[in-house]
Amino acid sequence: MGALWSLWWVWGVIALGLAIIEILLPGFVFLGFAIGAAAVAVILLTPLSLTLPVLLLVFAVLSLVAWLILRRVFALPKGQVKTFETDIND
Repeated sequence: MGALWSLWWVWGVIALGLAIIEILLPGFVFLGFAIGAAAVAVILLTPLSLTLPVLLLVFAVLSLVAWLILRRVFALPKGQVKTFETDIND
């Protein structure tokens, strides 16, 4: 089972699954994890040989960085509250 985590396509499938979850439950939470998993898949395409703990650490750090960037890019300006004037059923 440990060798399965060192295959790039496993991380690609995880990234795709997380991206699909993000589409169903938007909020830029799962998208950060999807970006982290996709980055690990790309790293595994290189000739580097990383162990599972290192891969999980890289995944966690890249996911956190991606989430922070997404939060900064898509966040409302400080102090601003999102309000809706119309209803989707109107």
